[in-house]
Amino acid sequence: MSLLIQNGRIVTASDDFVGDVLVEGEVIAAMGPKLAKPAGADVIDASGKFVFPGFIDPHVHIYLPFMGTFAKDTYATASRAALVGGTTTLIEMCCPARGDDPLEAFELWKSKGAESACDYTFHMGISRFDETTEAAIREIAARGVTSLKVFLAYKGAFGIDDGELFQTLKLAKELGLIVTAHCENETLVSELQRRLLSEGKTGPEWHEPSRPPQVEAEGVHHLMTFAEMTGAHVYCVHTSCREALEAVQQAQLRGVQAWVETVIPYLVVDKTYAERPNFEGAKYVMSPPLRDVKHQPVLWNALRSRLVSTVATDHAPFDFHGQKEMGRDDFTKIPNGIPSVEDRINLLYTYGVCRGRIDLPTLVDAASTQAAKLFGLYPRKGTIAVGSDADLVVYDPAYRGKISAQTQQMAVDYSAFEGWDLEGRPTIVTVRGQIQVCDGKFVGNLGSGQFLARPATHF
Repeated sequence: MSLLIQNGRIVTASDDFVGDVLVEGEVIAAMGPKLAKPAGADVIDASGKFVFPGFIDPHVHIYLPFMGTFAKDTYATASRAALVGGTTTLIEMCCPARGDDPLEAFELWKSKGAESACDYTFHMGISRFDETTEAAIREIAARGVTSLKVFLAYKGAFGIDDGELFQTLKLAKELGLIVTAHCENETLVSELQRRLLSEGKTGPEWHEPSRPPQVEAEGVHHLMTFAEMTGAHVYCVHTSCREALEAVQQAQLRGVQAWVETVIPYLVVDKTYAERPNFEGAKYVMSPPLRDVKHQPVLWNALRSRLVSTVATDHAPFDFHGQKEMGRDDFTKIPNGIPSVEDRINLLYTYGVCRGRIDLPTLVDAASTQAAKLFGLYPRKGTIAVGSDADLVVYDPAYRGKISAQTQQMAVDYSAFEGWDLEGRPTIVTVRGQIQVCDGKFVGNLGSGQFLARPATHF
């Protein structure tokens, strides 16, 4: 089957021109001005619209047991939401608890992806390192999962100690794996939480003071030291503040191979949202927390200068009613997460590009290309090039609308961005040449997504 997208403004991380894209089967066959239409080809007129490579969200949680409950999305709902929002590939955090068998956990997480409508892969969580872990990591890497995830927080659940961190990084260096890390000092978090609760400070507004910027920066500094000692390549997930950025930058100047991710909530909402009365602030509890608004221009500037490599979501969908409410009398029991897999690209375009904070190639680079390069998917994903998968987003900058929980695809009972204006949206989205979204609506097939096995590239 052939598909010809004509007259669009084609934007990649390095190119920006008006032309056509020809798709043959699952891949891009040609691109350039005024391509000839093959006999029988379907045609999409993209005049006045952008044509982007399919976007990659490098940090999502779909199947997630957490704090005594489970995230609400399945791959059926999450992949629909991702595609409507222009994301064609998901990289999910596989997060086994400390007592779980890593191989069994990997197979469980992978089985959940069978109903996905977009392509997917994983970062493999390492929640302990004992005599069985090395063999499990080697096996999982051989199956094409070449990135790991460690938590320097959540003691007793996901968190690992320093000996386990050293062993994980040492093995990752040997195997050419990149280690993604949640960077907060778990002891400081625990002690600050205990002190605040003892003072009767139990509401969601106290979540941020229990995990201030210094706690995140110390976690980053700790990771950087271990990366320097082992030579491992590391990636700081959901970086929220100036202090953490500075800790990475100082390490990079020492030669540490480190990259930075931020997530869309940190760019557009601040800690005052978590301070809303009547427990409404619980909708905005995530870790690290939303910060003072002064950190937002720092993050935007770091994104524009490429100190921040990627913009993800840390999508973790928990209902306000019945789930977030578990922490009504104790903020430490509020399930963490701001659902946003559907909104990332529209928010990044509306409040980034349209406000002059970043340009279009930076949007593509941060929301697609860098993730593909860092996690072994490039050039199959992350760009528009001959031979690349035909994951394409035709984006209409003339669209005007609002975000609403009533119309979202995500399986949660609220939107963190309720009523926010949008100045653009995807109208056509393809995954490997198949149209999955048309006129902003999901029209694809659940179960058509593929698991993406990836090579090791971080030696």
